[in-house]
Amino acid sequence: MTFSYIGLVIEILLLAVGVYLYLFARGFLFFGGPDARSRAEEFRRDNAGWMRILGLLLAALMLVNVVLHVGDLMR
Repeated sequence: MTFSYIGLVIEILLLAVGVYLYLFARGFLFFGGPDARSRAEEFRRDNAGWMRILGLLLAALMLVNVVLHVGDLMR
């Protein structure tokens, strides 16, 4: 039972990583100082395509896993 809750927490964390990656790829998230912001923006421009797809894929898979896991815990 405890391992099931640990698995759910890990799935929720991976869902958050997927959402974060998608939002970063779209340019909605910004970082601290101007130097870090310019490096992050350059990285985002170079890698936005695959990061957007990876973020959507990870978020969708983890959302399905979380829904199924919660449904399993409710039984």
